[in-house]
Amino acid sequence: MDYTQRMRDLRADRDLTQSDVAEILGTSQTMYARYERGANELPIRHLLTLCRYYGVSSDYFLGLTDNK
Repeated sequence: MDYTQRMRDLRADRDLTQSDVAEILGTSQTMYARYERGANELPIRHLLTLCRYYGVSSDYFLGLTDNK
């Protein structure tokens, strides 16, 4: 599983909209949607913020392990 799918799954599991997550990251919904589609690479600062928010490791988020 690639990180874009994991990013969508983590958001959906918490019933969050793209706008909700974009607000957490301090970016626009449009830019966040581009991250989820893989059109833009997710900046490290956003990766760290999302890992903290979802309570998962970066390895899990990036699809390197199945363990949260």
